[in-house]
Amino acid sequence: MKGWVYNEERELDTAQFADYLNPATTAVVSIDMHRGHLDDSPDCPCPAPRARDVVAPIDSFHDEVRALGVRIVHIKSVLRPGGEDDIHGIPAAWRRTFPLHVGAIPNADAHAIEGSRWTEWVTRVEPGDMRVDTKRRLSAFYPTDLDFLLRNQRIETVVLNGGFTDCCVLNTAFDANNHNYRVIVLRDLVRGTDPHLEGAALAMVSLHLGLVVDSSELLRQWRG
Repeated sequence: MKGWVYNEERELDTAQFADYLNPATTAVVSIDMHRGHLDDSPDCPCPAPRARDVVAPIDSFHDEVRALGVRIVHIKSVLRPGGEDDIHGIPAAWRRTFPLHVGAIPNADAHAIEGSRWTEWVTRVEPGDMRVDTKRRLSAFYPTDLDFLLRNQRIETVVLNGGFTDCCVLNTAFDANNHNYRVIVLRDLVRGTDPHLEGAALAMVSLHLGLVVDSSELLRQWRG
């Protein structure tokens, strides 16, 4: 099996990671692929423009996943309309720190507001897929019921795609590992703030949290 270790492609011992590769106990977890990150408009409240490139590839991968009977969970950031979860309570740290790097984000207060167009999916969600619509901070596990959902489905391995690699994907990978799930991050189906931070996040995953592989390689292993 081919995988990536510290951003170098390596041949891995498939037998050593056989428990990571059982599709029957695996769920694909797709993170924050909604308009609040991906909309191509000047009022996008938390733009992740690099992730627009993976919308179609993620949809194609999910089609293959469904055909193999592997479960999919779509994660979406949603905040109460009154701002109690964020700007009218203790604001999320990124609202003050991220603009130091990217500059002012004019419509940031609208990010993830429940019922707004910014919470509409961009990737395709099919009726048989599972959804978690209560992500309010960086990890898909906090403060959501994702852990309950996965354990109730007897899931042992999570396969992560989406964005940002160095933010919500990395936080979710850490939390999944700390909850004792096996972690796989799909190198070709995540995007970070920039290539440097994307590479750093993937390197950390590969050293401390789980496997970094390309989606085609994972499909090959599942089919094999």
